[in-house]
Amino acid sequence: MNIKSLLIGSAAALAAVTGAQAADAIVAAEPEPLEYVRVCDAFGTGFFYIPGTETCLKFSGYVRFQTDFGRDRSGTSDWDSFTRAQFNVDTRTDTELGALRGFIEFRGNADRDGDSGLNIQQAFIELGGLKVGKFYSWWDDSLSGETDDINNQALFNSIRYTYDAGSFWVGASVDELEGTNEFVNITSFDPATGIGTFTTESDNNVGIALGMGAKLGAASLQLIGGYDVDQEEGAVRLIATADIGPGTLGLAGVWASGPNAYYAQAEWAVAAEYAIKATERLTITPGAQYYKNISQEVTVLDAGLDPIGTGIVSNDWTNDDAWKAGVTVDYKITDGLTTKMTVNYIDADNADDQVTGFVRLQRTF
Repeated sequence: MNIKSLLIGSAAALAAVTGAQAADAIVAAEPEPLEYVRVCDAFGTGFFYIPGTETCLKFSGYVRFQTDFGRDRSGTSDWDSFTRAQFNVDTRTDTELGALRGFIEFRGNADRDGDSGLNIQQAFIELGGLKVGKFYSWWDDSLSGETDDINNQALFNSIRYTYDAGSFWVGASVDELEGTNEFVNITSFDPATGIGTFTTESDNNVGIALGMGAKLGAASLQLIGGYDVDQEEGAVRLIATADIGPGTLGLAGVWASGPNAYYAQAEWAVAAEYAIKATERLTITPGAQYYKNISQEVTVLDAGLDPIGTGIVSNDWTNDDAWKAGVTVDYKITDGLTTKMTVNYIDADNADDQVTGFVRLQRTF
């Protein structure tokens, strides 16, 4: 037996013992099935299902650059620019009790060095008509232009219930009024020096707001009221809009028993505007407002007569009136990019007239 025969025989014996085959195939593991993102159209555009759940998710927001102008708008400067970023997270799920919603709004302003920051502007839970968390009150609503002054930037931690029948709604809200306004109670005052003794108090109690609204074809109405328990004062406001001709007419009126968290600008005021839809991209909105018995804002001094802040004189109105007129221009540059410009002239008794406004560029997504 030669060496070649011995090697062939050994190889055959080894193959028989191990069961190996020269052409065995390599078997790969089965790939995991992929779950693609599904569009959720139950709550409007932009929602998609979170993979593996029946919860719908939507991201949205905007980036805004704005320059405000007016007398001493920023220190001794008559103009001030800032950039704002906002990012919204909206989740919704159909349940046996109705739509369950969770919403978070992140916002940050970038201004001067050291004057930037990110905060949670809104965060709330909503189920059916019940809404709890931090969100804007009905008192934040206003006309579409930038001339009227019938709202109060009311952002509270609240518990609210709204019954909405489509063309009609009614609701009630309990609001925490923490730090809404700084009110000054003057105990004595010397007109010759403009100095007096006083106490200050920030709203840190509860408020109750009631609202109702209706849609009547091309017209809509909103009637709301609010009572500030801390100041023991309340306010009532009506807003009405109607599509007339090439635009929308808006009328509003507000009355307050005294300065309070819901409205502190004047004892009563009326406002009007007409939003003209000039083209598909351009809207021009002239507007005006009249204030009767405006509130008084005073500078608070410390014992060394150094200013430490400002506040609104509580439980009283002045005998001064004011009026404002202006125009707002909205232009859609392209999908997701708009610009807004407004200019207003303000004339108040016992105060210098002034012109205010802003120019804004906003990218929305």
